[in-house]
Amino acid sequence: MRGPFIRRLLGPQNRHLWFWIFVGPFALGLTLFTYVPLAWSAYLSFFDAHNTVSPTDFVGFDNYTAMLGDDAFTDSLVTFLVFTAFIVPATYVLSLGLALMVNRLRWAQAFFRSVFFLPVACSYVVAALIWKISIFNGVRFGLANTVLGWFGADQTAWLSSTDPPWYWLVIVTVRLWLQAGFYMVLFLAGLQRISPRLYEAAAVDGARPGWQVFRHITFPQLRATSVAVVLLLVINAFQAFDEFYNLLSDSRGYPPYARPPLVYLYYTALGQEQNLGLGSAGAVILALIIAVVTVVQARWFGLGRKED
Repeated sequence: MRGPFIRRLLGPQNRHLWFWIFVGPFALGLTLFTYVPLAWSAYLSFFDAHNTVSPTDFVGFDNYTAMLGDDAFTDSLVTFLVFTAFIVPATYVLSLGLALMVNRLRWAQAFFRSVFFLPVACSYVVAALIWKISIFNGVRFGLANTVLGWFGADQTAWLSSTDPPWYWLVIVTVRLWLQAGFYMVLFLAGLQRISPRLYEAAAVDGARPGWQVFRHITFPQLRATSVAVVLLLVINAFQAFDEFYNLLSDSRGYPPYARPPLVYLYYTALGQEQNLGLGSAGAVILALIIAVVTVVQARWFGLGRKED
C-alpha cells in the first residue's frame, strides 16, 4: 500500500512518474554537487579551517572581517570591474551584430549559425592555451607578432607587459570568441519572435530600412532578450577563472596583476596555507555580491514587469 505522500508525489494514475524519472537525476545531482557544497562552504566560513574540511575552532565572523580587509581581495574585485567593462559591451555588440547578419541570410543560415556557435563547445582551457601558445605568444613565432612584423612593428610581450596592459586584449578576445556564439543564438531567438507585421507597418509609414527600423522597431522588441543577455554576461564575468589562470600563470606561479576573485580564492583556499575557512568566507561574499548585483540589475531593467 502506498502512503499519502507517495500518492501525492506520483499524482493520479502515476501521471507524475515520468516527470520524476527525467528530473530526478538532475535534481539529485544539483543537490549533491551544488547545494551541499554551498552549504558546507558557508559552514566552513565560520571556522578556522587550515588544512581540514572538518574544523572545530569556531571563529564567528573573523574570516569575513579578514577577507573584507584584505587589499588583495578588493583588488580582485577591481579586476572584475575592469574585465566586465571590456567583455560585457563587446560581447553584446558582437553577438547582436552576428544575429542580425545571420537572420538576414536567405540561404545557408543554419550553416553560419552553426559556425558561429561552434566555439561555445570548445574548452576554455584549450582555447586559452591556443591563444597563449599560438596566437599571442610573446616571441616572433606567435601569429600576432608575425602579423605585426609584416608592418615593421616590434615584438610585443602580450601576457607579461603591464605598461600598456596588453594582457587585457588576450583575455577579452579569447572570452569573446568562446561566448559570442551562445548569445548570438539568444538574439536570433528574439529576432524570430518579432512579428513581420511591425516591419510592414513601418514600411507603409515611410520608415527607411536600416538604422531607422533597427532603432525604432528591432531594438525595442529585443528588450527582454537584451536584459537576459546582460545579466548572464555580468554573472559569467564574476565567475571568470579558466582563461585568467591558464593565460597568465606559468612555472613561477600567477603574477600579482589581473587576479579576478575566483583566482584569488583558489590560491587562498588551495595555496600554500590551505586556508579553507578564509577561502569559504570569500566565496560566500562573492556569492552574495553576485546575488545583489543580479537583483539590482533585474529591478533596474524591469525584468518580469508587465509591458504596456
